[in-house]
Amino acid sequence: MRFQSRRKKFRSVLNGDRCVYPGSVFDPISARIAEDIGFEIGMFAGSIASFAVLGAPDVIVLTLTEFAQQAQRINRATELPLMVDADHGYGNALNVRRTVEELEMAGVSGMSIEDTELPQPFGSVGRTKLLSLSEGIGKMKAALDARTDPNLAIAGRTSAPGATGIDDAVERAVAYEKVGVDAIFLVGIKTKEDLEKVSNAIQLPIILGGGGGPEMLDIDYLSSKNVRICLQGHQPFSAAVKAIYHTMKSLREGTPPGDLEGIASSELMKTVTRDKHYTDMFAKYLNK
Repeated sequence: MRFQSRRKKFRSVLNGDRCVYPGSVFDPISARIAEDIGFEIGMFAGSIASFAVLGAPDVIVLTLTEFAQQAQRINRATELPLMVDADHGYGNALNVRRTVEELEMAGVSGMSIEDTELPQPFGSVGRTKLLSLSEGIGKMKAALDARTDPNLAIAGRTSAPGATGIDDAVERAVAYEKVGVDAIFLVGIKTKEDLEKVSNAIQLPIILGGGGGPEMLDIDYLSSKNVRICLQGHQPFSAAVKAIYHTMKSLREGTPPGDLEGIASSELMKTVTRDKHYTDMFAKYLNK
């Protein structure tokens, strides 16, 4: 399969001894940029998918089909190992199986399945609620049973550190490790003390959702605590929105196209669209 080599690269990050920051990507060109710049892996988040595909906030209205299709477009255009946030698996444990099947076919290298109760149930808007530990375990089992390529990495994700406390986070991490997930994805870790409580309780590599302040972005420290991937946020999409807004506003207000600032050069556009590859195909297939 064409995706095995990138999945092995992703595994090498999880099984390595250093933490990396992933490049936050949302479409083929952003993924190519991340690859060309040298990011070891790309991260395609559910929130960013909702922005890019629907122009909607992260309130779980994106469908699995829409998410998988965008992931497939990204994977078709690049060799960058792609980690995706598969949210709650788009339903119960049976839906989780379907989610893994679709995303594996879309070429992802790793995915996280979380134990948050989503979409938010009636009467709980604004509060993060977690599934019972038993249901969370069931989802992790379903995810692992659904994959056909053993190189595909599946992380058990929990927001327990910020929602129910670090003791619950430790219990869930230990339980998901016993099920057989490949990594633990923690959201809401704010302090080194809390990270160390989880790190000391499990042997699995850890993925951090970020948001813990500068001291929680220290690569050397994180590496020593078995953190192998640490998200820094999803600024590239916001930067792209700002650039598009500024450019359109300037044009609308009468700025001549030649006076616009921040426009990609023709050389950069040729690079990110892989112009040479297509030029070579023209020469090979369309010239007499």
